[in-house]
Amino acid sequence: MHAIRQHAFGPAENLRYEEVPDPVPADDQVRIAVEAAGVHLIDTSIRRGESAGPYPLPTLPMTPGREVAGRVDAVGPGVDGGWVGRRVVAHLGMASGGYAAKAVTTVTSLHEIPDHLSAEAAVAMIGTGRTAMGILEIADLTAKDVVLVTAAAGGLGSLLIQAARHVGADVVGVAGGAGKAEQARRQGATVAVDYLSVDWPDHVRAALGDRSVTVVLDGVGGDAGRAAFDLLGPGGRVVMYGWASGRALEITSGDLYARGLSATAALGPRMLQRPGGLHELETRAIEEAAAGRLVPLVGQTFPLADAAAAHTALETRATMGKVVLIP
Repeated sequence: MHAIRQHAFGPAENLRYEEVPDPVPADDQVRIAVEAAGVHLIDTSIRRGESAGPYPLPTLPMTPGREVAGRVDAVGPGVDGGWVGRRVVAHLGMASGGYAAKAVTTVTSLHEIPDHLSAEAAVAMIGTGRTAMGILEIADLTAKDVVLVTAAAGGLGSLLIQAARHVGADVVGVAGGAGKAEQARRQGATVAVDYLSVDWPDHVRAALGDRSVTVVLDGVGGDAGRAAFDLLGPGGRVVMYGWASGRALEITSGDLYARGLSATAALGPRMLQRPGGLHELETRAIEEAAAGRLVPLVGQTFPLADAAAAHTALETRATMGKVVLIP
C-alpha cells in the first residue's frame, strides 16, 4: 500500500509518499481501508518536531495522522468478523498512521458511519467535531449570549458558529480575510469581520450597538485573541482551546478582576478526564452531523500523495474548513 512517511522533523517537504507493507491488525484491532484521512494543525506541529499538547513526539520514521474513515477490511484475533465491510470512522488516539491507504486501530475506537454521511464529513467530526462538543459543553451557551468565535471560517469555528446559532445566541465571527469573513457569515454568524483589518474591534462594537460580547471562544490567541478578550462585557467569559497564532492568549488575574470575567481552558485534562471520556464526545458529534444539526465544513481535499501541500496550505492559513486527504 501507499502511505506518507516522515523520516526527519522539519518542513512539509519531509512528508514522502512511499510504498510500505500493509499493516496487520493485532489482538482486538481492525484494519480500515481508508477513504478519508483528516489533517489537523497538531499534525503540522509534530512534523516540525514541536510540542503538540498531549501527543509526544514520535519515533521516526513514522506515518502521521490520527483521523480516518473507510471500511473495515480485516480484523485481528478476538474481533467479531461481522465488522468486515462496515463503514467506520475512528480517532487513532496516541497512535498515528492515518495518512495511508490502510490503518489499524482498536475495535473499541470505532463508530459506524450513518449511510447518508460521507467519509469526509465523518472524519471531520471524529476529531474536530468532538473538540467542538467539548468546548460547547464547557461554554454552556444560551439564547441570551453574544458569542465571539475566532478563526470562524475553520473546521472548528464553523461548527461553533452553527451550534451557537442553534441555541439562539447571536454570533460574531472573526476570520482572517474578507473571503473567510464571508464564509463565517454563510455559516450563520450574525456579524462577520476580517481581523486583518486593524480596526476590526471597532467594527464589532459598532455592529453590536449597546450590547457586549458575553462569551469568547478562542483558538487563535496572540493579538487577535487579546483583542477579542477586550471586547467582553462585565461578567463575560472566555473559553480557550488553542493558539493558532503561535502565542497563547495572555491575560492576568487583574484582567479578570477588572470586569468580573472568567477564563477556562477547554483542552487538556479538563476534556481528557471528563466523565464519559472522548469517545462519548465523538458519538455526540457524529450524531449531530447525522441529524443535520451540525454540518461540517470540508474546505479542501488533497490526494494522499499531496500531503505536503495540505500541510503548507494549513500552515499558511490558505484553507477554510477541515482539510482532508483522499488515498
